[in-house]
Amino acid sequence: MTNIDEDRVRPHADERNEDIYAENGSIRADFLAMVGAAIADRDLLFLRQKVASLHESELGDLLESILPDQRLALVRLLGNDFDLTALTEVDEAIRLEIVDQMPNAQIAAAIGDLDSDDAVYILEDLDKEDREEILAQLPFTERVRLRRALDYPESSAGRRMQTEFVAVPPFWTVGQTIDYMRDEEDLPESFTQIFVIDPTFKLLGMVDLDRILRTKRQVKIEQVMRETNYPIPADMDQEEAAQLFEQYDLISAAVVDDNGRLVGVLTIDDVVDVIQEEAEEDIMRLGGVGDEELSDTIPETSRSRVPWLLVNLFTALLAASVISLFEATIEQIVALAVLMPIVAGMGGNAGSQTMTVTVRALATRNLDIHNAWRVVRREAGVGLLNGVIFGILIGLAAGLWFQDANIGGIIAAAMLINMMAAALAGIMIPLLLDKIGADPAVSSAVFVTTVTDVTGFFSFLGLASWWFAIS
Repeated sequence: MTNIDEDRVRPHADERNEDIYAENGSIRADFLAMVGAAIADRDLLFLRQKVASLHESELGDLLESILPDQRLALVRLLGNDFDLTALTEVDEAIRLEIVDQMPNAQIAAAIGDLDSDDAVYILEDLDKEDREEILAQLPFTERVRLRRALDYPESSAGRRMQTEFVAVPPFWTVGQTIDYMRDEEDLPESFTQIFVIDPTFKLLGMVDLDRILRTKRQVKIEQVMRETNYPIPADMDQEEAAQLFEQYDLISAAVVDDNGRLVGVLTIDDVVDVIQEEAEEDIMRLGGVGDEELSDTIPETSRSRVPWLLVNLFTALLAASVISLFEATIEQIVALAVLMPIVAGMGGNAGSQTMTVTVRALATRNLDIHNAWRVVRREAGVGLLNGVIFGILIGLAAGLWFQDANIGGIIAAAMLINMMAAALAGIMIPLLLDKIGADPAVSSAVFVTTVTDVTGFFSFLGLASWWFAIS
């Protein structure tokens, strides 16, 4: 079906509409002021000429930049001129805020003009009652297609697919296929592949449009079709589907059900969105901030951050309990209290580096059981080398600072131990979490930090207690 629809691609920063974008890529302040004034004055002529005509991605950026009350007023003023596709370009909180204020009849009318994947994207977050009311107002065929897509699991290829595609039987000729595409009105607006199916809709193969155009009319489709490249099960996770696109350089791919029947097509523009969403999700989870959006309120933002901060509080108490074991030693040698955060901090940073690389490698399936031990050995080597380098540096600095070679030697040894522990924790903890089915992006950071803090404090203070006890 469709691959890259030029009208739907977000403009490159260098090609953005200079009338609304500043050099830094944000919406121009003067344009925001004009839109705000037009909304306040109910200037429908300006809004229809300058706002309703914007590309959906530009309109999405505008919606995210104006105030909430202006946002809702703009949608009401534009009415049927508001492009509902723009809601696929804003974060969930803003999308729900706008949709909640729109009559279901208006949403149903606009949904009918959207591609099925965009329609599903908007419908899936609505309350069940509202969703059913909107679907009931759609034509039967369209309603069935959307219901089928909504029945697939969230974040699956079936949810992301477009249900509009071109499919023909294998016994048709090229001429029949061309005539069909010319005469049939209910076809996708753009597509580059024609799928070949049997009477039960089982996928047999596909033909590229360029092959159709270069083949004589009397040739049968079965003679020019080829096997479909990597058909995607409808219940496959969208991230796995995106990895297939990346690995095999796909532009589009057929989506099939459990019986191998064609149910839709996944296109590169949707996959780009998936890759971006998954990358953002991993980054957010590594920071322990969940599904937080920039438009979230203060209570919502706080609620998303509190759980992992509580976990970090307990791990900090664990590290503090290690320090308390050496209270007498710290009282005797004040330099230890000054220097011990350095050991723990350097270990934490080193562990975060290894953990970030590991989590990303697991997410992209570049790290598995076959190469895990090779990577573990590499990271251990990196930890050893970095431990030696920074151990020598901090050892010399501490020795000169406190005029005590013993302090320098102790912190150097502790740095080496903790850098090694950080490297191993940074890779082993995500691997272990992934092995037991937990998401390493969510859980790794707190455990790696705990290991580096406890190991750093224990090694530094333990070595100090032992050395000064025997000397």
